[in-house]
Amino acid sequence: MWALCYESAMASTETPWTLYGAPASGSIAVEAALTLLGISYDLVDGATWADSAARERVAPVNALRQIPTVVLPGGEVMTESAAILIHLADLHPHARLAPAVADPRRSQYLRWMVYVSSAIYSLHWIKPDVGRIGAPESARDDVVHAAHERIAFCWAHMDGQLSPGGTYLLGEELTVLDLYVTVVSRFGPWRERFYAAAPRMAPVVRRVDNEPRLQAFWRERFPME
Repeated sequence: MWALCYESAMASTETPWTLYGAPASGSIAVEAALTLLGISYDLVDGATWADSAARERVAPVNALRQIPTVVLPGGEVMTESAAILIHLADLHPHARLAPAVADPRRSQYLRWMVYVSSAIYSLHWIKPDVGRIGAPESARDDVVHAAHERIAFCWAHMDGQLSPGGTYLLGEELTVLDLYVTVVSRFGPWRERFYAAAPRMAPVVRRVDNEPRLQAFWRERFPME
């Protein structure tokens, strides 16, 4: 199980974060941010979309039985990957993983964090059980195909609107938006389709794939095929 726990930059007496997550899942962006920050976390590992035992483990803190779910050091529960990443970056402004409130890039940062969550990542919730949108299991292949087409369209829209001209999506500094896009772009319809749909963002996610501080983490938690 990955890192129970990383070396922490925080006081050793502080209760660590508890993260409910799974390899190759939406929790990976949160885990990557915690890794970059050097924050200790206890990992409760399990793919809730495929494992009933994992769903029951997370149920006491998240009635939706979904990951990522975190329990903060003070005992507060947070869900929703974008919200967790935004909060985490804001808690540690010294790391510069997000534009500050007064930074002119802040509005676009928030826009695209929410966009990736609502327009793209949310569609993956349909795929394990197409009955969630009232479709019969016999239509599963068609529904998944339609979801993948929509995801590719949404990546293309973001690529055209964002048009990164720097090293990363918002300029010369790596942010949690880069982590989020890098992770979610590995989900269906997979990276090759992402590269075709989002050619401006493609060099950025490749750069994050090769970020030296994350190499051991990627290999353990979300290796490239």
